[in-house]
Amino acid sequence: MNQLWFYEKHTSGYGVHWRVNQVLHAEKTKYQELAIIDTVECGKTLVLDGNIQVSEMDEFIYHEMIAHTAMNSHPHPEKVLIIGGGDGGTAREVLKHDTVLQVDLVEIDSRVVENSKIYLPTMACSFQDPRLNLYIEDGIKFVQNTKEYYDMVIIDSSDPIGPAVQLYSKEFYLDVHNRLNTDGMIAVQSESPIFYQDVFVNVFENLSSVFDTVKVCLAPVMTYTAGPWSFTVGSKKWDPERIAGDKKQINGLKYYNEYVHKGAFILPQFIKEMLR
Repeated sequence: MNQLWFYEKHTSGYGVHWRVNQVLHAEKTKYQELAIIDTVECGKTLVLDGNIQVSEMDEFIYHEMIAHTAMNSHPHPEKVLIIGGGDGGTAREVLKHDTVLQVDLVEIDSRVVENSKIYLPTMACSFQDPRLNLYIEDGIKFVQNTKEYYDMVIIDSSDPIGPAVQLYSKEFYLDVHNRLNTDGMIAVQSESPIFYQDVFVNVFENLSSVFDTVKVCLAPVMTYTAGPWSFTVGSKKWDPERIAGDKKQINGLKYYNEYVHKGAFILPQFIKEMLR
């Protein structure tokens, strides 16, 4: 019996195979190749340009970590900007914070949003929240042109290829810094410190040249690569490692809690040495 497999190449010497039940959707959008596949191990999965972005199996780990580690470090985040995140998962987590009054989500590719609503409704449910404003445009230009000031900016971008390359640059982080309030913070997905060390270190260095405090935290996201995945948080005032004192525990989370928060910032020695 023939079996359908999806092969994801990470480096010249490392790749992963996923057995596929069914290809639910595939198209070439204005910006990228997009597919929704139903995998045996991971359930429904969003694939862009041959790379898995989210899967039903472990999306909660990624989305809870990129959202709550920073959001819980800020005492009162009311206005949040999300760049990327067209599947809606990061917005879903941000909107669980009762201090949030406004979330602006900027996604360059409308087809990511539209297909997520159809195939990934547990993530895309966030688009129904009246506090969320969706903008289909280039996140870099949005940050340059907006007159809004934010308490939190979350960069939930794809890998640094194609339309996402400039989202990892010092120039972009400077523009974000200018749109943050005086105690604002930025959270960035910063790739695998094992397989994408250059990108990981570059993000840390670029953020450190702009923000007063920059900290890295780690979490396992099984559908990305073997080993830890990293998130880097830059702050004008607050320490990302410290949970603000008046924070309430959010019920129903599957991965994140106060102990995970504290432990995620404890880095293995080889990663600490990368960042020196």
